[in-house]
Amino acid sequence: MTNNSYEIRNLSKYYGKFRALDGINLNLSQGKIIGLLGKNGAGKSTLMRSMLGFLAHEGEVILDGIALKHRDHKIFEKVAFIPDVSGLDDRLTVKQTMEYISAINPCWNEATAAKLFAISNLPLNKKVGKLSKGMKTKLYLLITLSLDVRYLLLDEPTLGLDIAFRKEFFNTILGEFFDENKTILISTHQVEEVEDLLQEIVFIDNGKILLHEDVDSLKARFRVVSLPVDRASEIYEHRPKVTAKTLGFVSAVLDSSISIEGATYGRANLADIFLAVVGGSHETV
Repeated sequence: MTNNSYEIRNLSKYYGKFRALDGINLNLSQGKIIGLLGKNGAGKSTLMRSMLGFLAHEGEVILDGIALKHRDHKIFEKVAFIPDVSGLDDRLTVKQTMEYISAINPCWNEATAAKLFAISNLPLNKKVGKLSKGMKTKLYLLITLSLDVRYLLLDEPTLGLDIAFRKEFFNTILGEFFDENKTILISTHQVEEVEDLLQEIVFIDNGKILLHEDVDSLKARFRVVSLPVDRASEIYEHRPKVTAKTLGFVSAVLDSSISIEGATYGRANLADIFLAVVGGSHETV
């Protein structure tokens, strides 16, 4: 255990007899942007909420060398959380929301907040309840980025928002929050939008961590292999969990050590590799 990490040890979470998390071990080191990928129901949100102390659980969550307790408010001196819903008070104006958060949160950085809101185009005197979903999310994001914390957890933060705002969202995080002293954990279904930002990736399935690896090293271990359909058996003999057929060819993501004469090879993205490791379903990653 280090004094500068977010460590999860043997964490399990039950809902009645259902085991949502099964002995999770994970260490989020300083200065990394880490992706969390899993099918719907794999345990992503449960894991994040356990890490934040929102849920009682078995096992330990250790933040910078200190074991956290259930509903331990001290966690928010170092950790900020952006969920898929904001929880803002619709009765307050944008300005009143900022004033309220700054008054109750000792981590509030007024200089950072002033800079962010000056370029935000948010209407300060408009009530939160009158804002669009995109503007509400922007308000929540800017409030969160105005806090001096070391860890940022993002749970589907741009769900349902248009592509232009999603791009602005992640650009703001990179430009105004992330540096070598901070850590970001991102759970998102739009993995292709954050793939180039990620330094490490975590795959979770059925409440278990399948891998936690450097993105570049993971991509080096796999590649897309394509052959004409009449040679499909040469791919199937390697037992890929997912295959695709297009324009007379069959393809699959295989270990990069596998070589097939006459095959065409391509670079696999994280979604491809996830399906190769976990397998496909009707759910998305």
